[in-house]
Amino acid sequence: MNSLFIISISSITRWLLVRGRKDEAVQTLKKITTLNGNLITSNFSKLQCFDEPTCKTGMLSTMKMLWERKWARKRLTAIMTISFGVGLSYFGMPLNVGNLGSNLYLSVALNAVAEFPATLLTFFLVGKINRRSSLLALTTISGICSLFCLMNNDIIPERVQMVIEVVSFFGACTCCDIILIYTIELFPTCVRNSALALIRQALVLGGVLAPVLVVKGRNNKFWSFGVFGLAIFCCGLFTVCLPETRGRTICDAIEEEEFKEANPARDEN
Repeated sequence: MNSLFIISISSITRWLLVRGRKDEAVQTLKKITTLNGNLITSNFSKLQCFDEPTCKTGMLSTMKMLWERKWARKRLTAIMTISFGVGLSYFGMPLNVGNLGSNLYLSVALNAVAEFPATLLTFFLVGKINRRSSLLALTTISGICSLFCLMNNDIIPERVQMVIEVVSFFGACTCCDIILIYTIELFPTCVRNSALALIRQALVLGGVLAPVLVVKGRNNKFWSFGVFGLAIFCCGLFTVCLPETRGRTICDAIEEEEFKEANPARDEN
């Protein structure tokens, strides 16, 4: 019960500070300490506080904040580009297994099963892996495996192609999970929902185009496996434009994120 009380109080004071209400936050802290018979005499002059206008939560205002700041615009453009390439492969590969020429039922079953270990892998390793390097590696592997599926059956047997296709899809599934986590860590709380919405739209846009390419790939596999592989590989290269976020504290306000960008040493654990 005490732990819940402490968490609630810390959240309240943080919420007040984020909205520029420093005096109320200080008064709240002082009232809490008096319950234990203690008295705070500090005026909290060094307490970091942010202006209230930057904390507007309307859709248009958050979009405006994302667009006006160069660092936010750069991050959003890069992660949306990556999401589009990943979405194209994630939604397209399961639809395209019929163009492999292997056992259709087995291929569909393996693709369905591949999503479960991909999610488990992300769940257990999310605290240990770097976001940028892992996302770059997975998009590269997924793209290369997709391109290998272009080979004729004389060069690569059908069963081997089926395994390669599952590996490519597994990489795309893992990328989807990492992208969502990465986006949460890239953007402060006041604009995070809008950023996540745009990322999901980029993923879905890839899914909208995927069936068209699958149909064209029935006559020429390059339009399916080739485009999927090139898309996720090339879009994945935009990962180098993003900062590494593993181990960083999540910010609430735009100014807090900018402050940490200007003073990276203060964000060390």
